Amino acid sequence: MLEQTAVQCPYCGETIATEVDGSASHRYIEDCPVCCQPIEFEAEIDDWGNLVRLNAWRDDD
Repeated sequence: MLEQTAVQCPYCGETIATEVDGSASHRYIEDCPVCCQPIEFEAEIDDWGNLVRLNAWRDDD
């Protein structure tokens, strides 16, 4: 199940939308559509496949 959520880019500070797949891996990298920097995401998914929390950080941290 795909769930769309908004996060703040840790590089440029813009709010961006991303889709999280509750049935897939909980860690992934996606480029910011504004500044093109790679953002690392870690999704916390509950037992029903719903997004509980999405953490985003810089790829160079």
